[in-house]
Amino acid sequence: MEGRRPTKGNSEQPNAVRTQRRAAAPNGLERVREVARGQDGAKFTALLHHLTPERLTESYGKLKRNAAPGVDGVKWDEYGERLEQNIKDLHGRIHRGAYHAQPSRRTYIPKSDGKPRPLGIATIEDKIVQAAVVEVLNAIYEEEFFGFCHGFRPQRGPHDALDALATVIEKRKVNWILDADIKGLFDNVDHGWLQKMIEHRIGDRRVVRLIMKWVKAGVMEEGKWQASEQGTPQGAVISPLLANVYLYHVFDQWAHAWRKRRARGEVVIVRYADDFIVGFQYREDAGRFHRELRERLARFALELHPEKTRIIEFGRYAGERRKVRGEGRPETFKFLGFEHICAERVDGRFKLRRKTDPRRMTRKLAELKTELARRRHEPIPKQGLWLRSVIRGYDQYYAVPDNLPALRAFRRALERMWWQSLRRRSQRSRVGRNRRKRLSERWFPAARILHPRPSVRHAATLRRSRMR
Repeated sequence: MEGRRPTKGNSEQPNAVRTQRRAAAPNGLERVREVARGQDGAKFTALLHHLTPERLTESYGKLKRNAAPGVDGVKWDEYGERLEQNIKDLHGRIHRGAYHAQPSRRTYIPKSDGKPRPLGIATIEDKIVQAAVVEVLNAIYEEEFFGFCHGFRPQRGPHDALDALATVIEKRKVNWILDADIKGLFDNVDHGWLQKMIEHRIGDRRVVRLIMKWVKAGVMEEGKWQASEQGTPQGAVISPLLANVYLYHVFDQWAHAWRKRRARGEVVIVRYADDFIVGFQYREDAGRFHRELRERLARFALELHPEKTRIIEFGRYAGERRKVRGEGRPETFKFLGFEHICAERVDGRFKLRRKTDPRRMTRKLAELKTELARRRHEPIPKQGLWLRSVIRGYDQYYAVPDNLPALRAFRRALERMWWQSLRRRSQRSRVGRNRRKRLSERWFPAARILHPRPSVRHAATLRRSRMR
């Protein structure tokens, strides 16, 4: 949970076997992984040869089929019409230094606060090469990253971070929480620092040049090219890994050393991309960490979001202590779509309760309302199938223990929106109570918990990691 460990699912293509009697020899990336695991700080000076036509073809197959095209207008299926020739040509250009990164096509999506979030859509060839490079670099960095880093890593997801956080809050000496968010991480990465951090482990200058080509390729917006002086292109395949490398050097190593050398009590860390939670035993440690973290981030052109960063009293004794002081219930904090609440079990012991972030639910319902209006005149069975898939997808993320009330509230709100949409099909449309009941029973699956208790799944994850 707190140290480094190999991540499940990093094995590459099957090892080559000459005959049925001969043992398999490790493939190239497995040898890279073994060196990264056994030689801390080793530099890898020959990596480009791992970008084989086979790996590029595999990278192409893993891309989204219906993704928007980049500035060249080439879509996934169009590129695949002459895939073998295209991959052969791309491979040749990479290895003779003739490959050039294309600028990203600028587009915008709405953020949770209503502001537009800029995204860069890369060309299909840039996505292929970036995916292949990420696969190679993961063989190195997955042996180096700390266990408390969960975002954008193979075979890890938000529920791994949520389980780790719930487990340490319930079982470790956590009395104070620093809820922090780095402001505009992808927009403010310093290119000079990023290159130095990459070169710390990657000694192959050709690979470093490839990465910096993507970082500095710029964006095309309304037919005009704009240079990229800082940041990494949001939406690019390689950007999440680069962000993790940057934060590993800026935050992870520093925070891990700080809690060992500077903290008076226990300190636990859970990070998912640029959003992280740090738990402290003592308030003094939390305040000192917060102050020194601001100084640390400023050295690397980063800053904490002033409105999303705060220290709160939280944990098994927070409610009792606040009651003695005549204060209200402990404050809550939000992390990865869930509101975290101090609660009690039936026997009075402390329990961490998680419920769906109300803002996330409101935003999701608003999106579904728009989509229902678009589908208003489709046949009811077709609408029902779509709604059932929406609910199942929603439950796959939010159906965690103690969250049944929020799951049922989501269904009730969605039902009301559907009835309103059906009534607007025509002036004669009527959806009586009995019909509503039948439709709900047919198309709305009952709310139920799909995820195990955090400590159960987290313990299983740790056991698997120790067995590898």
